[in-house]
Amino acid sequence: RNAEPLLNELKEYAKEVDVDFVRCAVAAIGRLAIRHEAAADKAVAVLVELLQMKVDYAVQAVVAVLGEVLRRYPRRFEGVVATLCEHADYIREPEARAVYAWALGEYSEHIDGALGLLSAAAESLLEEDARVQLALLSAVVKFFLKQPQRGQQLVVRALQCATEKCANPDVRDRAYIYWRLLSADPTAARTVALSEKPPVCPESTNLPDALLAELAAELGCVSSVLQKPARHFVYAHSEKPGVPRDAGAPVDYSDAGAAHPAAIDTLDGEPELLIAF
Repeated sequence: RNAEPLLNELKEYAKEVDVDFVRCAVAAIGRLAIRHEAAADKAVAVLVELLQMKVDYAVQAVVAVLGEVLRRYPRRFEGVVATLCEHADYIREPEARAVYAWALGEYSEHIDGALGLLSAAAESLLEEDARVQLALLSAVVKFFLKQPQRGQQLVVRALQCATEKCANPDVRDRAYIYWRLLSADPTAARTVALSEKPPVCPESTNLPDALLAELAAELGCVSSVLQKPARHFVYAHSEKPGVPRDAGAPVDYSDAGAAHPAAIDTLDGEPELLIAF
């Protein structure tokens, strides 16, 4: 019910100048899209809007998050891939470039000029991070299996480059495996490379309802960051230092009748926050 105002707030956060803050805001938008299918369309629209602003550090975060969203909804947001390709020049970080390469192979049939984009990316194969190299090899093989006539020269160049010139053993091994698989049994290669992957599962907080209710009552406090009730790390001067208020009586959150923080008697004296990280 509150997805739209929440997305609007996160969008404003993602326009700030603090890089880490922007990355956290973008990641939150992605989690909202993955966890709540009803809000996915609006969340993706916000991500695309942030991508089109062409702010360097925001673009990297958005592309990485869009990769997770595309894996969660494999056939729902195919049009987003074309937008990624339009901003290819702004995608620089390894994680984002690996997502871009993966999208080129996974959705090549929906991309105008996919062969040219893959060829341009493969030209700099040796200069890329290992994660990008692996993603590019898979993308080139997928394109070849989907369009053998158009992708034959590209796949030969990419596999030769990876096996003969690449210093990373993982990349070389994958190139050898693809090469032998394509040579020995193209049908098996198609089964392996173009198999239907399971969608990304939403993250689960795995917090009991009683604990969630207690944390919600302390929202905005340190307890909501640590995901522990304040009484687990807030001590009173009148008590023995270093001993939690209820150290001897832990609350069983599996019990629906567990006490709410409002029902806990407050102690005399000023509370003192003692946290050891």
